[in-house]
Amino acid sequence: MKVTVCIGSSCHIKGSRQVVEQLQYLIQENNLGDKVELGGTFCMGKCQQGVCVTVDNEFFSVAPDTVDEFFEKNVKGKI
Repeated sequence: MKVTVCIGSSCHIKGSRQVVEQLQYLIQENNLGDKVELGGTFCMGKCQQGVCVTVDNEFFSVAPDTVDEFFEKNVKGKI
């Protein structure tokens, strides 16, 4: 599974760094390092939403305070 987080300027302002750090923690905490590839990219073109995150090319809008719920449902829940 490939999870990509936008680290462009708009998403950075909305908390992409915190989103990346929390996803790194959750992937490690759940021993999913061999199943989940976490990466970063620049603008995905959906700047008006929250931090843009894709899971195998499916778009999601994530905020630092919704990362845990997002991870449980859209990452851990699909492995």
